[in-house]
Parts: sequence; structure tokens; C-alpha cells
Amino acid sequence: MKKLYLISNAHLDPVWQWEWEEGAAAAVSTFRAAADFCEEFEGYVFNHNEVILYKWVEEYEPTLFKRIQRLVQEGKWHIMGGWYLQPDCNMPSGESFVRQILLGKTYFREKFGVEPTTAINFDSFGHTKGLVQIMQQAGYDSYIFMRPDGFDKAPAQEFAWMGFNGSEIIAHRINGGYNTQLGEAHLKIKQLREDIPDGTMTMVLWGVGNHGGGPSRVDLRQIRDMMEDSPDCEIVHSTPEHYFRELRATKKLPSYDGDLNPRFVGCYTSMIRIKQKHRQLENELYMTEKMLSAAALQGKLEYPSADLHEAVCDLMMAQFHDILPGSSIQPAEEAAIRMIDHGLEIVSRLKARAFFAHAAGEAKAELKEYPVLVYNPHPYPVRGIFECEFMLEDQNWKDEFSMPVVYRDGKRIACQPEKELSNLTLDWRKRIVFEAELSPSTMNRFDCRIEMLERKPEPGLKLVDGFYRFVTDEMNVRVNAQTGLIDEYSVGGVSYLRPDAFCPIVVQDNEDPWRMDTNAFSPDIGRFALMNPGAGSDFSGVKDRMLPSVRVIEDGDVRTVVESVLSYGSSTIVMTYKLPKKGTELEVQVRVYWNEKDKMLKLSIPTDLKDGVYVGQTAFGTHELPSNGDEAVAQKWVAVQSEEKGQAITCINNGLYGSDYRDGEIRLTLLRSPGYCAHPIYDRPLVMQDRFSPRIDQGERQYTFWLNAGPLEQRRAVVDREADAYNERPYALSFFPSGDGEEQESFICLEEGTVQLSAFKKEERGDGYILRLFEPTGQEQMTYITIPSMSIRQEVRLSGFEIRTFRLDGKNGVLSNIGLCEK
Repeated sequence: MKKLYLISNAHLDPVWQWEWEEGAAAAVSTFRAAADFCEEFEGYVFNHNEVILYKWVEEYEPTLFKRIQRLVQEGKWHIMGGWYLQPDCNMPSGESFVRQILLGKTYFREKFGVEPTTAINFDSFGHTKGLVQIMQQAGYDSYIFMRPDGFDKAPAQEFAWMGFNGSEIIAHRINGGYNTQLGEAHLKIKQLREDIPDGTMTMVLWGVGNHGGGPSRVDLRQIRDMMEDSPDCEIVHSTPEHYFRELRATKKLPSYDGDLNPRFVGCYTSMIRIKQKHRQLENELYMTEKMLSAAALQGKLEYPSADLHEAVCDLMMAQFHDILPGSSIQPAEEAAIRMIDHGLEIVSRLKARAFFAHAAGEAKAELKEYPVLVYNPHPYPVRGIFECEFMLEDQNWKDEFSMPVVYRDGKRIACQPEKELSNLTLDWRKRIVFEAELSPSTMNRFDCRIEMLERKPEPGLKLVDGFYRFVTDEMNVRVNAQTGLIDEYSVGGVSYLRPDAFCPIVVQDNEDPWRMDTNAFSPDIGRFALMNPGAGSDFSGVKDRMLPSVRVIEDGDVRTVVESVLSYGSSTIVMTYKLPKKGTELEVQVRVYWNEKDKMLKLSIPTDLKDGVYVGQTAFGTHELPSNGDEAVAQKWVAVQSEEKGQAITCINNGLYGSDYRDGEIRLTLLRSPGYCAHPIYDRPLVMQDRFSPRIDQGERQYTFWLNAGPLEQRRAVVDREADAYNERPYALSFFPSGDGEEQESFICLEEGTVQLSAFKKEERGDGYILRLFEPTGQEQMTYITIPSMSIRQEVRLSGFEIRTFRLDGKNGVLSNIGLCEK
């Protein structure tokens, strides 16, 4: 006989064409109706996932929540999936996916005593390959997805999905969608009953979805009649776990090794403000956890579990698949930014608490010295350029300049003053920039002294023959004063960029934030050009002189900073190039004032590696990206790698996900300006044509990129650590310590190799601490976890892209392996 497993559910988007309050109302009413049907119809099982919906029911209708708990125990209501919610499945970091599962499973174990083994993300817009290892380590053996619709890369509807490090789970692509129209479930069931061959089985997802509804009495009655009159097909109410249990026993599946992309490529960029703030909360949260854990284990403070949990919940909600991808309405966008800011405010206060706890052991400052303390949260040394502002002990009203000079352990180090954020034209507030290597997992001390000069030093780099030529022992950079773009970037005598690098390109787009109709954006319709001196001076807010539109604004022992101003249509851009006196890394800041509609803005980086392969960071791994101009999704970095030349260019970002690549040219997608929630429906206009319609991402947006180049194996080994150092940036603050505490040493170190510390936090339930390591290069590595204060030095070997989780018993100084979900 044929067999159909009916999976009754109600697809409930907490936010989409509505705000979260309406989503909560839909969840409560849908769950109430489903509970009624579970009690009324014999054999019926309702399936639902997503912690956030259950939390709303628990808070707003506790009597219903207790009914659901009873129904779960009776087997009439099935907790499905077990995640916090259905997130976007490409842009969150690997650690964020762990938290989605960890918070979900912890909640469902505590409230219902269950733990699902089938993960589901019905509605997410594509799925990264990195999910496989995460899900397998979290106790999942199967996965249900729907998009990409009509996915033709996979060998069958059901397949063994292969992930990084040899991981594998069974994946099922939904046939015919995850929901049904009211009263039409029987039609879907009938069609599938006719379509599947004799002796086979499949699952049927049914229930009114997208704004709740779920099962209906008319549907259940019609289904009951079909069950009684179906001699050639067994039809049963069931759960995903029951289906996969029988599938494994009866069927050998083909395998597929790759991600489940692309789908809705506009979502890699739409609502860039949310994406940038999401990345910021990820970075600040995981960095602050590391700072707090080290402080708590040294007895400096109590670990604030409850406060951190609240911030993690804000992050989880921000990753919902209609929030992070930018496909919701404008009030939902504003609410999401407000929610992320709530999480950032919590984390900001906790980071300050951790910082001052770590600073307690620092010595008092000497007279006429200004301490600058920098905490490095990473378990390895971080070399870079660091910035900090502080106030002089008194205002200096004379026509002279107080020159801050940085010392470390009594020795002067490379430093320079730069314009402070304040615009007070008074010698009082100071911004110091210095180059240093920070010791791991500890506070690093620097002291500023003041030397009096007649005036602030003038920039030394001059315009020659229409170019600013920046030359060091390690690299050459040439900025074209006629275009404001970079025409040369050479490292070790090897050229890596073609002329007109970092040119902002305008691409034709439309009103659809998803871009359901394409996998690539075209055509190019324009480019930003250098403003003339008059327009550039007006735009820059300069009144008493005419500025060149390309100018050197800072120059010293650490770096030279060049600024250019460009325009297109009604939009303008400030490009800022920061060129280091040591090293080979370019920092490029882009400040955009965007006033275009239905257009896309890309940043062109034409490389000399035309034979190179385009790769990018994904969740706990790296993945080859399209090289044909299709839009790609990646996380903190992308790279062009040439095996033939043995060279690579890497580009790190602080909140960008979309890009494309062809013929050696990287094109980073900065923003789009479609309509809000403009969904293609037949041949109707995407937005109403009888009124004003607002567009996404109008106004000011800012971006920072770090470009580096060199030998392929060197770049491949270090780019993940560099990306973490720029995203989870060491925290600098000028502070005069009391000198009462004890000076601390590095708390935790990873010796040798380039293994990453993804998480260092207190466990969800208990007094232990969790350390999660990740191998980022795809090659086997060995490292030592060293915690000197506990006399721990433990060797750890990781295969390529392997995730390993450890539990630290702080009382007994014992480090042991533990599961991803802390069991």
C-alpha cells in the first residue's frame, strides 16, 4: 500500500505583513483552536515548533499553556523542530545557529520534557551547508525544508545531506508547500495519493498558514472521511519523527554535498540597517560573554546569566526569516531595530561591568600620564591599530598643540593624533591612534604622555602628477586624484588590484525586496564620480575655502588617511582610505547618503586574480561562491584565491552579506532601495501606483572593509582570526585604575595553529562554563587550551571545519568534552 503521513501544522510568522503583537494574537488563537481539535478528533496530532510562540502563549494565556502541556504528555500535540524560531539560514553565524537550537531545546525540555530529533525550517530562504554539522552535533538526524523551490541540485526529494567534517543528516524537501487553504487540505492529500507510486510513502504538510489558522473542523472531517474510504493508501495523522523513523528502515537515500541555495537573493541585502545591527549584536554579545566568563572565573564578579539570556533572545528574534532578510513592513523594521538596540544596551552595560572588573588589578597612573586600557577577549594575540579618546586634565586655550604620545612598559610605540569625534576647536579632547600587539584574554596597558608643539603636524603625503603615492617596504598604493579611487595596490612587488578599485556602481533593481525573479542583478546603469571642488566643499560643510575632492586628512607614524567625495544622481558618498605604515592591510570606510529608488549600490573591487576562485565564510566553514555574476551570500569575509599563482585577496566586512563575482572582480552589495514587503503577484504592479510609496534604506549608511593580500596559504590560515578581531574588536577605554587589585595574567590561551574560540560562556543550567572551538581552514590542526590559573594545558586535535565543545569545571579545574547542547 501507499502511505501518507499527515503533518498538521500552522505556519505562523511572528512578524511579516504585521507587527509582533498581531503575531502573538494569531499564535494564541491558533493554539487555542488546535487544542480544541486535539481533544475533539480521535487520533489527530497537531505539530508545532518555535519557542517564541509558546512563550507568548505561556505569558498571555497560561491556562491554554497548561492544556498544551497535558496534550503533549498524551501524545496529541507534538513539539516539532525545537528551535527558538525559524531563522534566516544563511546570515547568522555558526554560534548563533547553536544558540537557536540550544535555547529551543532547553526550553522544550524544561516546559514539556521533550526533545525533537527532526529540525524544520519550512519557510527560510535557502540553507547553508554549515547547518548539517551543527544539527548533527545537537542531536538531530533529519531536516525538513522547502526553499529553494524546485531545487534541482539535490538528487531526490529525500537525500542524505552532507555537511562539513563528514557530518550527515536526512533532508526532505516539502512537496506542494507547507500549508493549505481553508477547507482544501483534502485536495492536496488526494493529489499526493494519486501521484506517489504503489508501495511508497511521503509526508503531507497541511493547515492554514502564514498568519495562523492551522487545522479547521471542516478539514478534519473531510480527512476523517478519506481515511475511512482509502483502500489503496494508508493515511495517518503523524509527526516528522515517526516518518523519518520508517524512512530510515525502508529506504536507502542518495547523497548531496553542498548548500541549499540560492533563493530570494535580494534578501542578502534588503534592510541593511537590520543586518548591520544584527552583526553588531552578535559581535558584542559573544565578546562580552568571553569577558564576563574570564572575570567570573577569577572571582571578579557574578556571571549575569539572566541579563545575557534576555540579550540572546533579542538576537534570536532578530534572526527571524522575515526580519533579518528585510522582507517585512516598515513598522516591523523599526521595531526590529528597537529590539536589537535593547539587546545592545544590555550588552553594553555588561561589557562595562566586565571591563572595570578586569581593570581593577592595574596599577595607579603616574603623574601627567593618561592610561589607556585595552581588553583583548580573544585567546590569542591580536595585532592591529587601536584608537581611544580621552580628556586632558585642563583646557588649553593657547595657540599650541598638546601632542599625545603612547608608551608601553616605558617604551614609546608608534602612534599619532587624529581628529576627535567632537567638533570643539579647542586643545582639550584627544584621539590617539597606535599600533600594538595585544596579549590574549587579558587587559593590556598603555600610557599617554603629552608633548607640547607649536601646532599639530601637517600631513606629509603630497599630490604628485595627479596621484597620492603611498609607498612602504611592504606595499604600494596609488590613489587617483581625478577619480578618488585606488589605481594600484601592490604587496611584495605583486599587483593585486586593477585601476578604479572601490568604485561605487549603481545597478538597475525593482521594488521587490526578495527579488523572486532572478539570481543576478543587472544591468549597471551608472557609477559615482568625483565631485567638483565647489560641490564637494559644499557637501563637506566647508564654508571659508575650496577643498579638493580628494585630500589627505591624517598622516603620522601609524597611517595615512585619504578622503574623497563622490556623487551620483541625488546621492553622495564619502570614501576614506586608511593606509598603514606597517603591514599590508587597507581599511576602507564608505559613508553613503542614498536617495535613489528601485536601484542597487555595489562596490567594485577589480582584482588581478582573474583565474581565482571566489570563496566566503559560512556557518562554521567556508564555501565556494558563484563566479558567474550570480548574487552570493557570505558572512564576515570573502576572498579570491588563485591556486595557480599561490596568491589570495581577502576582504573582511563588519555587517555585509551579499556580493557577486566575475572575471576577477568582486562586487560587494552595499544596499538596495526596493519597496517594503512588495510581493510579486501575477502581472500586477509591485507597489500601488496612485500614491507615494516609501523605499527601504534611504538616507545615511556606513560600511567598513579590510582588504589584504599575499600568499594563498598565509591568507587562508589567518583570515578567520582577523575577521573575528575586527568584528569582536578589543575594547579600549581611558581609565585611571585604583591600584587596589591584583594584576592579572592571560586567562585562557589557544597555543599554536589558528583554531577559533566561538564561545566562552556559562552553561545554560549549572555552574560550569562552555568553551566551543572551531577549525576554520578545512585542514586538521592541533592546539593547546591553556588556563594558567587552573594549571590546565590540554591538547586538542580538530579535523577540518570540526566543532568541539568543552565544559570547564571552574571549582575543580577540569576541562571535559560535552555535547553541543550541553548534555
